[in-house]
Parts: sequence; C-alpha cells; structure tokens
Amino acid sequence: MLNLFTNRYQAFLPAQGVPVRITLGAPRFKLPYPLTCAVRELAPRREYFSLPLPEFTAAYRADLDQLGAMRIAQRLRQIADEEADHRLVLLCFEDLADARQWCHRRIFASWWKDATGDAVRELSPMTYEQGTLM
Repeated sequence: MLNLFTNRYQAFLPAQGVPVRITLGAPRFKLPYPLTCAVRELAPRREYFSLPLPEFTAAYRADLDQLGAMRIAQRLRQIADEEADHRLVLLCFEDLADARQWCHRRIFASWWKDATGDAVRELSPMTYEQGTLM
C-alpha cells in the first residue's frame, strides 16, 4: 500500500510521513527534520522553469508520461519499504496558500490521479492538526 501526499519543505511535519525531495536542488535553509529520500526524476527539468504554466504543465506531464506510472510507483514503493512507512510526502518549495503561486507537485498529483486513479492530497499543518491525515 502506498499513500502519497504533497507539501512544502517549510510546512512538513515528521508525523505526516516520510519526506521525499522532488526538486532539482535541496533546500539551502536548515530543516527541522532529516531529508534523506529523493526522487530526482519527479523534479521538473531546468529548461522549462521559465515557461508559462500551460507550457510548463504540458512539458512536465510529457516527462511523467515517458517515465510511466509503473516505474514511478516502483521507485516510491522502494522508499516506502526502506523507510517502513507507506505515507510518502513529496516536497518542494512553493507556498500554495498564496493564490499567485503554482507548483509542479500539484501537477504531479493531477497526473498521478489520471494515471492511477489514486488521489494525492496536499497537506498543511492545519490538515494534520484537524486529524484528517490518513
């Protein structure tokens, strides 16, 4: 069993599951938790960072299509098995509470739902505090 969530580095709480980096670079600020897992294949390529959202989305989803859900699931299950926790939280930088920001982690979540039928919820401290975490 695999439960995927997304969050930002600064809002992640260790009780939410296993933090998994899905960015090209690691945070340059100190985190209050260890960040030992990464799936670099889920990071968007540098060459389309500056594209408008529709073009970025198309390019990123094309990369995900090329990787395939089975290969991604295999890598994520490997992390879950190694960490002995089926809750993986895919992390990046953007604060989605700011309506002007968007992020590849939610594009991944949409693609994953389309590819597998499984939802990937965005977490926040409020989500966890309300006890709605799986």
